[in-house]
Amino acid sequence: MNAGDPGHFPPRLPVSAGALITDGAGRLLVLEPTYKSGWTIPGGQMEADGETPWEACRREVREECGLVVERGRLRCVDFLHPRPGHDGGLRLLFDCGALDEEAIAGIVLQAGEIADFRFAELSEAEMLLSGPLRRRVMAAVASPSVLYLEDGRPVAAVSA
Repeated sequence: MNAGDPGHFPPRLPVSAGALITDGAGRLLVLEPTYKSGWTIPGGQMEADGETPWEACRREVREECGLVVERGRLRCVDFLHPRPGHDGGLRLLFDCGALDEEAIAGIVLQAGEIADFRFAELSEAEMLLSGPLRRRVMAAVASPSVLYLEDGRPVAAVSA
């Protein structure tokens, strides 16, 4: 098929956006979801209605833990290869800064989706997070610049 064929559709990739949020001591906010094992960071899938990755990040943070994120800085773009049972896609990670005590006290977890939260030292977060998310978060916090990753790993041919 070519682009002129009526049956030709451009590839569609799922896109999600996550938030790096810390407390005053530099510990990372991690969430324990009810729908999968392990821990994650706030974030989720971008809606297909024209929502941008930044809008998705802000919406997901608000839904999952009741926080209103006003500012962010793009830290990495991670391409996940499709594999059996997983679509792959693009994962964007934004650094949304540190929360003060008042904001932390206002965290409200999404009923039915998020069981718990904690602020974890990076070494603890590295143990709690898994797979490409762990690699993505650790690479992003270690780099002063925006990264391009594939499956959570730097690509030698793409400089930071």
